Amino acid sequence: MALLRVRTPEQLQGQAPGEFGRCLGLDRVPEVKTLRRKLAELANQRQATAFHRSLAAHWIAQDAETLGFLYIDGHVRPYHGHKHRLPETHVARRRLCLPATTDFFVNDAQAAPVFRVTAPGNEKLLQMLRHDILPELRRQLGPERRVTVSFDREGWSPAFFAELLQAGFDVLTYRKGKSRRWPVKGFSEVTGGVAGRKVTYTLAEKRVRLANGLRLREVRRLTATGHQTAILTSRTDLSALELAARMFARWQQENFFRYMRHSFALDALVTYAAEPADPTRTVPNPARKTVQRRLAAVRRTLVVQEQAYGAQALANPEGRRPTMRGFKIAHGQLAQAIRTLRATIARLRGRLQALPARVPVGELQPAGTVVRLAPEAKLVTDSIKLAAYRAETSLLGLLGPHYVRTEEEGRALLRELFTTPADLLPDEGAGVLRVRLHTLANPRSNQAVAALCEALTATETCFPGTPLRLVYEPPVLQP
Repeated sequence: MALLRVRTPEQLQGQAPGEFGRCLGLDRVPEVKTLRRKLAELANQRQATAFHRSLAAHWIAQDAETLGFLYIDGHVRPYHGHKHRLPETHVARRRLCLPATTDFFVNDAQAAPVFRVTAPGNEKLLQMLRHDILPELRRQLGPERRVTVSFDREGWSPAFFAELLQAGFDVLTYRKGKSRRWPVKGFSEVTGGVAGRKVTYTLAEKRVRLANGLRLREVRRLTATGHQTAILTSRTDLSALELAARMFARWQQENFFRYMRHSFALDALVTYAAEPADPTRTVPNPARKTVQRRLAAVRRTLVVQEQAYGAQALANPEGRRPTMRGFKIAHGQLAQAIRTLRATIARLRGRLQALPARVPVGELQPAGTVVRLAPEAKLVTDSIKLAAYRAETSLLGLLGPHYVRTEEEGRALLRELFTTPADLLPDEGAGVLRVRLHTLANPRSNQAVAALCEALTATETCFPGTPLRLVYEPPVLQP
């Protein structure tokens, strides 16, 4: 379903059940209610996390070289239902705060997914890195493997960088906050190849000391507009060009999120079921927000009143009121209003300081309403979608040498190939299952698919549950 872009179980109704079923070795594909029942059975086993971790371990062992750099970022899944009350967070692509769930993905240097974790109550990146992501990475990689983790400014923390280095990780991130501009004469243009791509940047670098005394390497890129993009890293063995290219390659992960949303329905709601969440989880105190809004309004009024008092002082006719005492008497009502506003501000400040910054969510919601969307079925289906994406990416790599426009059109060609009719011809005597593809739209695509069929046949993969070896036969090219 993922490879064919069948986004939900309900969309199975639009598929040919017999033909789809033959791809699974069945007489027909399961009905919608059957598929949902099987998903519920899988979820009830509570083994989704173990399944996901075993997939991650397999991918790590399969291609360990791509794990030198790991990109970590969060993806927000908005919840549009009304059945449950979920915590809200900012959805950047909507520019709104909405009920949502945040998943944090770890992708390798080629933007292929390694694993994901779900944040309880939309916790921030820094907290998830400390308590969930890095411990899982260390468990998967072993105690000695050193990798570089890359994330955006949300994870900025000099104290956390020191923890990272002590835990055997390297850091690569953007510098957060204002900093002095470097002289333009210190930058120079550098050109080279990084990860098979030719890049050219105008760069400068030096060693810097952070607020906690930690010394790191800072690389800056100067753009055509004069903007300086600051990159901070603990890596000293790589060139400034490679570090800049690796940092800017973080956008591959954003492209991955977008592609997964549109092609694999990453945000689709698998089930409406919910389960109790931790009522002791703390959230920002909403009472503080009310007081802060009131305090801001009073401050704005005070500024207006003080400006009016100053304007009266500037325009004061000295012939009528030559002394300050006379001016104060004449404008006593305005002065009293200013004193009242200042007293109100002091009182609101005291109330704000007395209120705790965070409170347990169970104190804000009625008993039994602190819930989260049931994670098991979602994690099972997401694991399958991530496997489908990696399979498609592997096919794209096989297609690359035989298709000129692989980077621009490769995935579109694969989507066409997945839906192209084929004949399944079992030959038990020869011990093979022949997959004879029908012709595609043009000779160029047929030639590329012929090379892909040859590479897939060479893997000598057996159809699951049978001893029949898969043999892919390309479309017959017409002279």
